[in-house]
Amino acid sequence: MTVTVAPPTRLANPRLEVVGGHQLHGEIRVSGAKNSALVLMAACLLTQDTLRLRNVPPLTDITAMGEILAALGVRVTRSRDIVDLSGDHISQSAPPYELVNSLRASFFCIGPLLARMGMAQVPLPGGCQIGSRPVVEHVKGLKALGAQVSIEHGVVTAVVPGRSRRLTGGHIHLDCPSVGATETLMMAAVLADGETIIDNAALEPEVIDLANLLIAMGARIRGAGSPTIVIDGVSELHGADYAVIPDRIEAGTFLLAGAITRSILRVTPVIPDHLGAVLTKLEDVGCQLSHDGEGLTISARDIRGVDLRTMPFPGFPTDLQAPFMSLLATASGTSMVVETIFENRLQHVAELQRMGADIRMQGNTAYIEGVVRLSGAPVQGTDLRASAAMVLAGLAADGVTTVRGLEFLDRGYANMEGKLNAAGAQIRRLSSEASNADA
Repeated sequence: MTVTVAPPTRLANPRLEVVGGHQLHGEIRVSGAKNSALVLMAACLLTQDTLRLRNVPPLTDITAMGEILAALGVRVTRSRDIVDLSGDHISQSAPPYELVNSLRASFFCIGPLLARMGMAQVPLPGGCQIGSRPVVEHVKGLKALGAQVSIEHGVVTAVVPGRSRRLTGGHIHLDCPSVGATETLMMAAVLADGETIIDNAALEPEVIDLANLLIAMGARIRGAGSPTIVIDGVSELHGADYAVIPDRIEAGTFLLAGAITRSILRVTPVIPDHLGAVLTKLEDVGCQLSHDGEGLTISARDIRGVDLRTMPFPGFPTDLQAPFMSLLATASGTSMVVETIFENRLQHVAELQRMGADIRMQGNTAYIEGVVRLSGAPVQGTDLRASAAMVLAGLAADGVTTVRGLEFLDRGYANMEGKLNAAGAQIRRLSSEASNADA
């Protein structure tokens, strides 16, 4: 089976060399949302028809999900930003461990596999090591829909008992509004017999995006984007042609790139409602923002410190905490950042300190005293968003910043350096071999 979803070829052991001190200008275009595209791809398991997804970003995580679905029997083809997924010959209900281990989003497959096949065996997920992200809410919800679930040797096995092999609608209350659990249980419930109610559901835009896709496929869902989602199960779903929403985290990252370089920059497309808390904080630090119906233009000059606390949507997103901290490291005055979502998501602090940032840590709280200028240094991206934060810090630093850890960056940003360079940045992607040759 051929899978044609590979991103552009990358260099071996790559690094980015960022020359700081250049203002940005013009426009940067935002790709489709990674966190939406991954779960929308898993929805192909719910139908025998072809699902066409548009605006899919060319990322390593997208490639990995395509390989996982292909291993289950899905025919996966790609042309530019369009991915076609045909699940008419699903032959497996257990994706291979070696593929699943590196991609947390692979666990999304358990819901649609269980709904369509009546059974699923999915290894516990991997991904960025930013903290404990248990699947207890997923398991509890699947049990409420009538599945028998066990976890042994790192593998979650779920089976629907009885001849019909069909899940039964139920009432699910999530102890925490987990995005992954909400999405997994939505996909499981759309083919269940009867009504399912999910209380304390996640409110994120990606949940609404999934609901809109499932509705386009024939599902009956109401309340997505609110704390209570109601799903009336149907007997089957059909294919659809659907465009992924713009990536709000990528959009926020590029807006922060404009702010940290004290530039005037247009970022498009942006849905402001998806970034409400971030836009408020950008205005609080002194940025001017204007929306023209499709994109946002940021104008930044004098940046002052603010306090922020990460929270589930519509609060400030944990995925932009590290990039925003890079900006605050260059602000005048004192800032405080409190990370409440992931216990290990302040590892970038040490790397920012290497660049001259004045940051003091106390538990899950960082106190930042802004400095006049950061200094270029060799730094390591410790996870996806920390890697982006290092690139932003490099844009504002004196001299050259070398950013390693691009295996994380490339999971969530499509050609980040190319987009920034087109807006006036000076960034080179090099392999270790090229570095040695230059020496």
